[in-house]
Amino acid sequence: MKIRNLHDLELFVRAAELGSLSAAARQLDLSPALASAGLKRLEGELGVPLMLRSTRSLRLTGEGERLLPAARLALDGLRDATEEIATGRQVVRDHLQISLPSDLGRNHILGWLDEFQARWPEVSFRLQFSDRLADVYRQPVDLAIRYGSPPDSGLVALPLYAANRRILCAAPTYLAAHGAPASPADLAGHNCLRFRLGDELHDQWRFTRGADELRIDVAGNRACDDGDAVRRWAIAGRGIAYKSGLDIAADLAAGRLVRLCPDWQGEPVPLALLCADRRQLSPTVVLLRDHLRERCEALAGHSSD
Repeated sequence: MKIRNLHDLELFVRAAELGSLSAAARQLDLSPALASAGLKRLEGELGVPLMLRSTRSLRLTGEGERLLPAARLALDGLRDATEEIATGRQVVRDHLQISLPSDLGRNHILGWLDEFQARWPEVSFRLQFSDRLADVYRQPVDLAIRYGSPPDSGLVALPLYAANRRILCAAPTYLAAHGAPASPADLAGHNCLRFRLGDELHDQWRFTRGADELRIDVAGNRACDDGDAVRRWAIAGRGIAYKSGLDIAADLAAGRLVRLCPDWQGEPVPLALLCADRRQLSPTVVLLRDHLRERCEALAGHSSD
């Protein structure tokens, strides 16, 4: 069944974003009766309910959640195409809800997004910080930036820095007081700063050197579910950390942290931009992917200069 009225589709998108059909009607200069009729007409054409409404609340049905990103893309694409034709210039306009990892997000990606908005001021962001993988199907998130391979093979993963690995590191103050491990096997004698993701405590650290592989069970007096906190503990000399190379690239370059056991490689943790559907790969998302990939490569190169 085809959607015959784009105004009904725009009403649906506005109501979903505002959480209110009446607020969407006011923005579009419609009466409540016309707005209600437009939504009912759209639901009738599709043959499914899109929103569950009461006098005080509105929420999307499963079908509404699936329609919303595609509806946004369709309306944005139509608006941008007509403006490009009228003005003869490229238009980049979007509203992106992005989930960021706590450490890299706060200390680097925030600044990279500022640069992107300076170039494309009609792009807006809504951000959330979490080291847990966002549910891009159910949560109000368009994109998620995450380390490691996504557990859901149905997700679309755009590589940002595939060569990223974990690095064993500590502050000069910690090493002055406790010495440096000669190999990962010596970590049993050190205070290790561990990261917790959900119910899983990352207390087994893996290393390779050629054909050799080590899996070391580590212990310590601190653990946290926030990667930024673990990095700050390490800089303060509280123990040894096993961190993403991107997270600590600037700290290594500045001497705040020292790489340990450099002849052993840490486990790979590729960084990727994740979304639920390839239809979400709008021109804005592709531009953002290219910008972030360029910045990640520059950051990684900075630590090896």
